[in-house]
Amino acid sequence: MKPRTTAAAARRCALLLTASLTALSLTACGALGSGDNDDSADARADYDITVGLLLPDRDTARFEQFDYPLIKERIASQTNKQGEVVYANADGSKEKQSEQFRQMIGRKVDVILVDAVDASAVAPDVRLAKQAGIPVIAYDRLAEGPIDAYVSHDNELVGQVQGRALVNALGEKAQNKKVVMMNGEPADPNTALFKKGALGELDGAVDIVASYDTRKWLPEVAAENMRKALKKVGAGNVAAVYSANDGMAGAVIEELQQAGVGELPPVTGQDADLEAVRRVVSGTQYMTVYKSFLLEATGAADMAVAKVQDRAIQFDALAQDVIDSRSRKGIPAMLVPVVALTRENIEDTVIADGVYTVKEICTPAHADDCAEIGLTG
Repeated sequence: MKPRTTAAAARRCALLLTASLTALSLTACGALGSGDNDDSADARADYDITVGLLLPDRDTARFEQFDYPLIKERIASQTNKQGEVVYANADGSKEKQSEQFRQMIGRKVDVILVDAVDASAVAPDVRLAKQAGIPVIAYDRLAEGPIDAYVSHDNELVGQVQGRALVNALGEKAQNKKVVMMNGEPADPNTALFKKGALGELDGAVDIVASYDTRKWLPEVAAENMRKALKKVGAGNVAAVYSANDGMAGAVIEELQQAGVGELPPVTGQDADLEAVRRVVSGTQYMTVYKSFLLEATGAADMAVAKVQDRAIQFDALAQDVIDSRSRKGIPAMLVPVVALTRENIEDTVIADGVYTVKEICTPAHADDCAEIGLTG
């Protein structure tokens, strides 16, 4: 499941891709994906389309807060407000998601966007959709089966950004420092890519003393595993923690604090959840990976509309990367770049992009920390 294009490979060479975000924002702002540009006279003019959206859980804050509303808004804007989004959340259950998927097929939606709870388990449902003539676009996580396209981020780069941040934080003596790895759900194909990217930076650079997979990305599972790590290594001996996402990072930090660790070691995260951004401001979480929800969600919506309306040129312009899954080669893909969010660039990332306001981040409890880094307003 490795991107094979030169463009994707080039992205891995950089840790901060703000310039790429600016370029890709043309898609989000409508330079690509405009409903006014027909590929040919045969392009479907009907905007009365139905998009099925299947998201995996509510524990990851971004899905309900950002992805769903952004996709819904973009579908409306790209279809003269005639398009409809039928939404379902699986609450972390692959069985529930399968049932929801089949309900979408039964409703004869025009296209399905699916963020799979389990990449392998969803494959039979993808095949059923294809048999019914319904295209399927994998969103955020690469699903197996005959999917038509994939919209996500360069997930190996996500791990690289996290791993490099830890090595930089640990400094010259990093090689002797003990690091705990808190990986994600094994059934999520992104987990392997995050881990591969992180290990590419951490292997040989630090001493990885414990590594855990986290069932369903649950913070309580991460907390349990962190307690095991602290018992194994000793609370005062953990120099850093690689946490694959923000929910787990919060649980890890709580366990470190409860263990009496005064000066917290650097802890990574991913998703730029509001609580995680506040932790970064306060210094309890070292960094998080900011993945533009706007670019990913609007890109997926534009791709879905283009697919339904047979706008091949527009679809190809959006899907300029290629990726392989375990069941299909050469999947058209749109891979959105990522940014390492630290105390130094909060204003230039989530605030500049309108994800959060200064007021939302800088609550009274965080006012002094915000003032320290010049975050006011």
